[in-house]
Amino acid sequence: MALTDPRIDAYIDKAAPFAQPILRELRARVHAACPQVVETIKWGFPHFLHAGAILCSMAAFKQHVAFGFWKGALIEGVGGPGARDDAMGQFGRITAVRELPPKRTLAAIIRRAMELNEQGVKVPGRERTKSRAEAEVPDALAKALARNAKARRTFEAFAPSHRREYCEWIAEAKRDDTRERRVAQAIDWLAEGKARHWKYESGPKAT
Repeated sequence: MALTDPRIDAYIDKAAPFAQPILRELRARVHAACPQVVETIKWGFPHFLHAGAILCSMAAFKQHVAFGFWKGALIEGVGGPGARDDAMGQFGRITAVRELPPKRTLAAIIRRAMELNEQGVKVPGRERTKSRAEAEVPDALAKALARNAKARRTFEAFAPSHRREYCEWIAEAKRDDTRERRVAQAIDWLAEGKARHWKYESGPKAT
């Protein structure tokens, strides 16, 4: 049974019209090559997991789509000298389905990425060895999270850097009314699975 995430359906629906068929095609190809893949949202955009680790990810921007493999540097035909990594992925700025690699080629790359995850291979310099101290959660945000389980789950699942962005944004508010507005907005975004700067990570909402 396919392990899909409804947040990715929502992400695709909100992407620019040109991006939607690209995202759907990429999603279908990943599932076809890796039936056990698990979908999730990390850092505000769709990720695909296999064997407990990130396999690949895709993201929609205003004028292009990006697709890339977490361990692309170790996969022949993806990483290495001359590889494209200019749009948060290794396949350049994708603007149409026809610009994707052939199905058999992409399937082979996905299978190789699966093998690397199954073998527990790490990418030198990619895995963070030391993170900054965890940000202190402002009282107003902590109380609001306690009242909204969905937002709390998203917040707790985020990487420390994403939690810090929300905490610092609220802590920087100098007026009580400003702080209240920011907390309310943060809870709304978190309940939708969004990072603090989600507007810069995905395409504009469809109108």
